[in-house]
Amino acid sequence: MRLVLVDDHPLVLHGLQAILQLQGDMEVVDTAASGEEACRSLELHQPDIALVDLHLNGEYGLDIIKRGRYLAPHCRFIILTSFSNRCDVKQALTEKVDGYVLKEALPDELVTAIRMAVKGRTYIDPGIMQLLVEPQNSDPLEQLTPRELEVLAALSHGMCNRDIAADLYVTEYTVKKHVSQILEKLNLADRTQAALYAYSRGLGKPNFLCS
Repeated sequence: MRLVLVDDHPLVLHGLQAILQLQGDMEVVDTAASGEEACRSLELHQPDIALVDLHLNGEYGLDIIKRGRYLAPHCRFIILTSFSNRCDVKQALTEKVDGYVLKEALPDELVTAIRMAVKGRTYIDPGIMQLLVEPQNSDPLEQLTPRELEVLAALSHGMCNRDIAADLYVTEYTVKKHVSQILEKLNLADRTQAALYAYSRGLGKPNFLCS
């Protein structure tokens, strides 16, 4: 079977290729780091399976899948993501994706998801199933990952992306993605609102001046 991988992290793409090339019946025919690249690749290669990251830089994986279905009508789409909330899962189920796998899954689980999708069956990661059956969290902060909580606390101190990246030993691009995720999960308009919210929850002190 022929696969296209859509993810904006080179290390993730490299890891996926290393896993899939061990399968004798799987071939990665192309990779893409954006929605535009993904659509071109899907139209050109007409793959059997596309693994799509849910949150690319400024793009939503489900939007890419919606467009991709018209360009590659026989392709089956599996979401591969590092974190999901109920909203993401519900939208994915509404869109009837062919699989939903967390990036923390074991290689065998990913391979199983792909083989099931090719046969017309849907694979949902056990971690996602647990999210669906657990009582909904009443505290919005519980939606955030530990790293996102660190970034939110840094925002409350008025830190720029550059300073946060240096403090957490990550790239500015990674910080930018975390900030975007925080705003989406907490339903906030901008980083100033995020800083005020963090301060109101005891995560820091207000200081919104940033050079």
